[in-house]
Amino acid sequence: MAFSKMRTNAKYLAQVGMVAALYASLTFAFSPISYGPVQVRISEALTVLPYVMPASVWGLFIGCFLANWLGGLGPWDIFAGSLCTLLAAVLTHCVRKTKKPWLAPLPPVLVNAFGVSAYLQLLFQPPPIPVFKGLPPYFLFVISVGTGELIACYILGYPLLYVILRRRWPAGGPH
Repeated sequence: MAFSKMRTNAKYLAQVGMVAALYASLTFAFSPISYGPVQVRISEALTVLPYVMPASVWGLFIGCFLANWLGGLGPWDIFAGSLCTLLAAVLTHCVRKTKKPWLAPLPPVLVNAFGVSAYLQLLFQPPPIPVFKGLPPYFLFVISVGTGELIACYILGYPLLYVILRRRWPAGGPH
């Protein structure tokens, strides 16, 4: 009995570590588009994983913390950005109860669009979005970050989730 529990804990920790390493590596590998007022973090595609893998909640948080630490935007990004990722991951895990996988990318999109924008406006000039000229800077960041999150989470992340669900649960989803 104790050996089985140790094996389960080891598997959980390995999953946390793999997700953290993958998130941090992808963010840093694509650093030109991962940081700044206009960003598409390819690693955010992984934010759908809490829908199927609870260990990824902590993996995403740790990976984001490491990526933001290496990213150079300072304490706001390191702490606030990582907490946004943790909140989004927890909410994505909770979305699983709806049995609607298309909702899995929504928490990261919303939490990051509104949360990350709150501190990015302190670090950068607002992105020039001519169509929305005249909007307060915060909302320009919400549009910019939200668009990047939509791309990463729905265009990249949702297909990833779809493939995982089809491989794990051939009948169409978690039961």
